[in-house]
Amino acid sequence: MQSRNPIFTRRGAGGQQTWSTPTPSVDQLNAMYGAPSYAPPAAGRAMTIDDVVMRGFMTLGTLIVSAALAWYFDLPPALAVPAALVGLVIGLIVSFKQSTNPALILGYAVCYGVAIGIISHIADDYIAKGIVLQAVVGTMVAFGGTLAVYALKIFRPTPKFTKFVIAAGFAAVGLMLLNWIASIFVGGGLGLRTDSPLGWIFSVAMILLGCFFLLLDFSEVEQGVRAGVPERYSWLMAFGLTLSLVWLYLEILRFISYFSSSD
Repeated sequence: MQSRNPIFTRRGAGGQQTWSTPTPSVDQLNAMYGAPSYAPPAAGRAMTIDDVVMRGFMTLGTLIVSAALAWYFDLPPALAVPAALVGLVIGLIVSFKQSTNPALILGYAVCYGVAIGIISHIADDYIAKGIVLQAVVGTMVAFGGTLAVYALKIFRPTPKFTKFVIAAGFAAVGLMLLNWIASIFVGGGLGLRTDSPLGWIFSVAMILLGCFFLLLDFSEVEQGVRAGVPERYSWLMAFGLTLSLVWLYLEILRFISYFSSSD
């Protein structure tokens, strides 16, 4: 018995009723094969490596220019703390909201650029001449070495490694906060930021942690490009890379300061 729907036929076999479609003709198969597959609506152009590189140069360039201006105009040291705090707040907003707003990200670069410029000027004046150049070179070497490790596939972050690095980052920030609170009551606090074997070990650990964060940044960029995320997320990738480089520079500057002395 034929159903009301001309596409389907109803057959009884062994007391059971089944539904089946008629065998398609060659023309129908050709039409089905040539029909375009479904694709979700495009959400703008997909992100590329070039987008991340360009945004990275813009963000890092803004930070460097801000630092150079703070150095050139010899801004008072008292401005370093509020600039760093404002930059920290902006960085937390960008991180937790996963914001791709260029104004916020460039604002972070300006604030930390001012803070880094003041800190670098103080280090060059009161610790050792040329220490800033050494720290910059050290940061470039660390960045290049980490990029080579990732590009050559010597090591690639795993989900377990990612969880470890994030947990280590929170633990490091917590330890530095405790050390700062302890320093209010005891000279040197817990000793994590003093010129001592414990301080050296902690600085080396923080430098390694900065390199680990760079590995996560490289992996995030690669995964984002493969997934075809919208182009605007290149700003977020650039922010992550800049954040890791700021961490590395400050930790390398501190580590070098332990073994440098001003004339």
